[in-house]
Amino acid sequence: MTSLATTPTTDIQPIRPSTVSIKLTMALVLAALADWLFYGQRAGLSLVIFAVAIVCASLLANHVSLDIRRAAIGAAVIALGLVPAIEELNTLSFLILVAALVVALLLATNPETTGLADRARALRNLILFGPFRVFPDALQLFNLSAFTRGIALWLLPATLSTVFLVLFAAANPVIEQWVSLLNPKIMFEYVSVPRVLFWILMLALVWPFIHVRWRRRKIAATAQTDAAEPDPQAPFISPEFLGPSTILRSLILFNLLFAAQSILDGIYLWGHVALPDNLTYAAYAHRGAYPLIVTALLAATFVLVAMRPGGPAEKSTVIRPLVYLWVGQNVLLVASSILRLDLYVDIYMLTYWRIAAFIWMGLVALGLILIVGRIVLNRSNQWLVGANLIALTVVLYTCSLVNFDGFIADYNVAHSREASGQGVQIDINYLLTLGPQALPAIDKAIALRPGAGESCIVSRRDLLVERHRQDLAWRSWGFRSWRLQRRLEARAKNQPAG
Repeated sequence: MTSLATTPTTDIQPIRPSTVSIKLTMALVLAALADWLFYGQRAGLSLVIFAVAIVCASLLANHVSLDIRRAAIGAAVIALGLVPAIEELNTLSFLILVAALVVALLLATNPETTGLADRARALRNLILFGPFRVFPDALQLFNLSAFTRGIALWLLPATLSTVFLVLFAAANPVIEQWVSLLNPKIMFEYVSVPRVLFWILMLALVWPFIHVRWRRRKIAATAQTDAAEPDPQAPFISPEFLGPSTILRSLILFNLLFAAQSILDGIYLWGHVALPDNLTYAAYAHRGAYPLIVTALLAATFVLVAMRPGGPAEKSTVIRPLVYLWVGQNVLLVASSILRLDLYVDIYMLTYWRIAAFIWMGLVALGLILIVGRIVLNRSNQWLVGANLIALTVVLYTCSLVNFDGFIADYNVAHSREASGQGVQIDINYLLTLGPQALPAIDKAIALRPGAGESCIVSRRDLLVERHRQDLAWRSWGFRSWRLQRRLEARAKNQPAG
């Protein structure tokens, strides 16, 4: 009896050479545009222009297979992805723009992916394998019969054209100069190996957007009589290892330990009781902030495993209140960590890592609250993952619009000893490392510190001004840089002459 098994197969259709040649030409045009925009240039607004060009080329090359409604959603995703790059091009805004491009491509051209896992798998294949498809796809142009036919068609015209060109070069010195540029030695002087590699890289990166091919599954009919019942899978975690009694004892101990930590934080952090000898508030705050976050993460992992959907502990009337109490204590623990870090920042000022720590702690607290929501609403872990991904996306998108360089610099100057009478002195060297966005704060710091205007500091400030001037070139233009220029010009007008 014949049994037709359900097997996934890759849907790769043969490609007509004419189609490949058109799409390869479009990819070459995009690579040439990338060469003009990026090679030897600083990226900024040029990346936005290139992204729009990729979108237009992708629409032109794949308009037949596009779904209008899904394409409209993809256009909205791309519009959102472009905003951070227009505001300021940095690592985060670049990654958001790339993510918006691939997600929009998936939405517009692959309607078969509906679940989160299918979409993640499709995006993984696109990112990992898509850039390598340009080479085998391009080889389809070099069909032996078509290649021979092409040589036969172009042999005589090329030969005669060469003869005429030689004659014209002998008669016209301008043409002779142009022909001299065809000298291989001169051509290799203009074509460098890094530039060739750059073109190859650009072709590989834009090809998945021009020639879209997703892996699809073809499900064959399966004979019901031959379908064997799958063997029951062994549970991932043994019942004895995380049974109700084990979870109950763990939660009682965990709540007691976390209560002790919360009481100490309430005494020293929230109650401002004097610390033991040889221990400062800064040391207390700094030593506890990050380990407590790791603790909260481990606690969240335990709750997810212990309260897994359908598990024996999920419906227990005794364990559920203890889980809620423990998660509440973890949220309080994260709040204490935020307060610790805030005390440390008050003394040692703000840095990028400390801002990242604040954001990370907020995400951890939100994740803990969402865990409680999953348990109360009886939702799946997939719902929890999706909610956390949405929260992370919103936070990252918001961060891409925030001028952290200027915020850090303004905060450190405003809370310095020179400005407020408390805290530490202004670290102008650190402000100078933040880039041109710190220029308004650097000017305030120089004004607050009479000894800060030495030639070394002033020369380094002038370098930032020059760097900012370069950022205003149209290729590297950013809306944030333009706003900074307006701010600097307004400050210069308000300053008295002389």
